[in-house]
Amino acid sequence: MKGNTYLKDLSHMCLWMASALSAGLLATKSVEATPSTTPLHLLFVMADDCTYSDLEVYGGQARTPHLKQLAKEGMQFSSCFQAAPMCSPTRHCLYTGLYPVKSGAHPNHTFVKEGTQSIAHYLKKAGYRVALSGKTHINPRGAFPFEFSSAQGKEGGGGNPDMDTVDALFAHAARTNQPVAMFACSNEPHTPYTRGDPSIYPPEDIVLPPHYVDTPQTRSAFSKYLAEISYFDKQVGQCLSLLKKHGLEDKTLVMVLSEQGNAFPFAKWTCYDKGLQSGMIVRWPEKVAAGSHTDAIVEYVDVVPTFMQAAGLTLPNVLEGRSFVPVLLGWTQRHKQYSFGLQTTRGINHGSDHYGIRSVRSSRYRYIRNLTPEVTFQNTMMRSDWWQSWQKAAENGSNHAHISVQRFQQRPGEELYDAMRDPWNLRNLAEHPEYQEIKITMSKALEAWMADQGDQGQGTEMEALERQWKNRAR
Repeated sequence: MKGNTYLKDLSHMCLWMASALSAGLLATKSVEATPSTTPLHLLFVMADDCTYSDLEVYGGQARTPHLKQLAKEGMQFSSCFQAAPMCSPTRHCLYTGLYPVKSGAHPNHTFVKEGTQSIAHYLKKAGYRVALSGKTHINPRGAFPFEFSSAQGKEGGGGNPDMDTVDALFAHAARTNQPVAMFACSNEPHTPYTRGDPSIYPPEDIVLPPHYVDTPQTRSAFSKYLAEISYFDKQVGQCLSLLKKHGLEDKTLVMVLSEQGNAFPFAKWTCYDKGLQSGMIVRWPEKVAAGSHTDAIVEYVDVVPTFMQAAGLTLPNVLEGRSFVPVLLGWTQRHKQYSFGLQTTRGINHGSDHYGIRSVRSSRYRYIRNLTPEVTFQNTMMRSDWWQSWQKAAENGSNHAHISVQRFQQRPGEELYDAMRDPWNLRNLAEHPEYQEIKITMSKALEAWMADQGDQGQGTEMEALERQWKNRAR
């Protein structure tokens, strides 16, 4: 257990580990030499830039019939978080089981430190075929030895999963009984919003989040974004149908994630809840109770150890994540006291030269530390026509538009939100006297995590360009 922020969970961990050992779920040696006669297959499906609360299954407007059905058959998580609200550090963290600064992959378009291993190494060593189809955004390839494919070049494909490849992998599993792990990574609903049927979501009928500026440009873009979520849901349905086609439904653990928030303000590129929180649904026949829900705090860094424990494999000591198999089995509703996150704006497209953010989330509160609050926050989103419509509305006297624009670009050094009462993180409680004890407690937890990671704050931010793949030492 690393970092003193985790010590409060130690006794809880001991209890479930004892239970796991008695049930034979914590492997004591590798199974690479003797594959099971009934291997556990793994199917992982992930969206791209999708705010979890926009999914119908999470109460949102985007129709997601396949996810709704999957939730009826498995467990739905309400407190899943990632460590960075950008694609590349999120995926490096997800596949390595390491937090971004520790692995070296904290800015966008990044790469991990030399010698880092990933889920592809661990599962292949145990006899799995491990494939990733669709969006990658990970480097170097030697640290991620997946079988890569995408639908690039196929009609309507782009960088999305190639369903023919998914079909072939599942056919191989059914034919040979070799365990397989398929990571089907969608490119939707990432901008530009060009997929799906926007007519299902008439701009005049949709409901915008309370802090959005209501302009025709905003409504048009949000309608197209919702359509892409439904397109992603269709991809989930295709993957599940292929499992069924090859008779693998009952032999496969399925996990679906929504990734970080969308490309509208206060989501992606930020450490607010809509940037760092994710939807997660897991189906594991005869293990996970159908239609179950959990509030347990889990993180993307926990996925690697969870998959490995579910498959009966020994967990490498290097992993920072913790398996949440006990949550899946219904043994506990608790996993972690805190989740942690960071944003590194240095090096992103059209971003501020530097704008580092660090954050910690408990079951109720989110604490955010902006390392350089004197700097104006900016990113590529501000080149969109809808953002320009926000600015124009502010210039024309709209108080709501002025507040939204100003709040997004100019932030205080500390922010604290009651995420239970304020899910959009709109009311900053950091300076309220009655919340000072909570703020201090969470600030100390964040500092302990940063120290454990070797995160020097602004110093780490200024080194971010060196951790981008295009700038690596040759």
